[in-house]
Amino acid sequence: MNTHENVRHPWRNQDFEAQLESGIAEWKTKRADIYRPLRIEAGLDNHPHAPLSIIGLRGDCLNGSDGLLLQVEELIKLSRGEQDTDKEYVIYPDFVRFDSGEGKAVLANSVRGHDIYIYADVFNHGVKYLMYGEEQRYSPDDHYADLKRVIGAIMGKASRVSIIMPMLYEGRQHRRSLRESLDCAIMLQELRDMGISNFLTFDAHDPRVQNAIPLLGFDDVHTTHQMIKALVNKYGSELSLDRDKIIVVSPDEGGMSRNIYFSEALKLDLSMFWKRRDYTRVVNGKNPIIEHKYIGADSLEGLDIIISDDMIASGASLIDVADQLKAQGVNRIFAFSPFGLFCGKSTENDFDKAYEKGVIEQVFTTNLIYRPDWLCGKPWYTEVDLSRYLAMFIDTLNRDMTISSLLNTRPRIMNFLIEEGLRTEADYVEDYVDSELLKTDPDAARANALRRIREVRSKVR
Repeated sequence: MNTHENVRHPWRNQDFEAQLESGIAEWKTKRADIYRPLRIEAGLDNHPHAPLSIIGLRGDCLNGSDGLLLQVEELIKLSRGEQDTDKEYVIYPDFVRFDSGEGKAVLANSVRGHDIYIYADVFNHGVKYLMYGEEQRYSPDDHYADLKRVIGAIMGKASRVSIIMPMLYEGRQHRRSLRESLDCAIMLQELRDMGISNFLTFDAHDPRVQNAIPLLGFDDVHTTHQMIKALVNKYGSELSLDRDKIIVVSPDEGGMSRNIYFSEALKLDLSMFWKRRDYTRVVNGKNPIIEHKYIGADSLEGLDIIISDDMIASGASLIDVADQLKAQGVNRIFAFSPFGLFCGKSTENDFDKAYEKGVIEQVFTTNLIYRPDWLCGKPWYTEVDLSRYLAMFIDTLNRDMTISSLLNTRPRIMNFLIEEGLRTEADYVEDYVDSELLKTDPDAARANALRRIREVRSKVR
């Protein structure tokens, strides 16, 4: 029994259509005039490796990866001068589910010789199917099974198959403590054995899991630049990045590298919490947290706080950390996370109460994965759009060009903050100065560093 109608552009409705057209019009106004010269400079007018196809897994048509892929398709067409054509890059397979729960994937069109990018949002729980007459939600395991079915339906006929999995399947199960499975590593090895060429993910919980596939391409993309832009664009002149006004705080020791990145990019001080756990018990697969203990600056009174974590699950840990910070007299708390799962039973109510009490100022998550319907319109929530960033990755990879400049977000963050007047070139001299020359001729060293900064800024795209 097939409970999924595979209709081209099934997500389109009047509101979404208007929103998309508005976004594309804004893109044309702001970017189209400069995008072509940048493409020429970067060598992106080279011919594609092979005909491009983007395959989306089954998703909620209005609030999942489908809507994102539609925007990505439009942006790629715009960058290639095809915006007024009927060309389509996105393919939606037909996912058949039988009454027993078994399934298969069917591709209606040939993809022989194509350069294929499969976008796999394995955390889209908005998808449902019937099994033995009862409605079931899709789990990450179901989406992963569909991903393998799509690769099987391609039958090895594609020129190249790359996987874009924004949030890693079983990414939190990346190391072994007891007699337990290493699901993320097994997943990567399975996909390698099925013939994929490259794997792209965003803000991996622990990117060292790529050691499971040392001979396969694995790229971990950071969303730091887009998060900072969203914060600055939302608060404008109300936001100060002076060190005596704002500080970065890591919610736990596992997130230190991520928050160090924010701290260095923004030129801010850093503090942290560490989680004291009860290692005598296991609850829901984890050792329960007894308390969050703060380590850092003696006084946080009056400071704004930036907290970055790799995901928001129930949000309980984030709110607990925010409560402790508020008890120290901090001002506003901004929380960044690429993936907002919001999967606790009382998560919506908990965040509403935290906002009403002034504990949380704003939560920023991306549109890379499914977001629950209730999230839309919440005063404490901002969605960070990654469609342009994703389109640039796919377009660049399809042309066999390097993505190093896209992966390295530091120059773009620096350039953005300088353009916004929140930082000056002098703030970044220490990052580019020749330490040996600085000892003998400080003035020349600083002048050379400023020239280097201007060269780097001129190449930002």
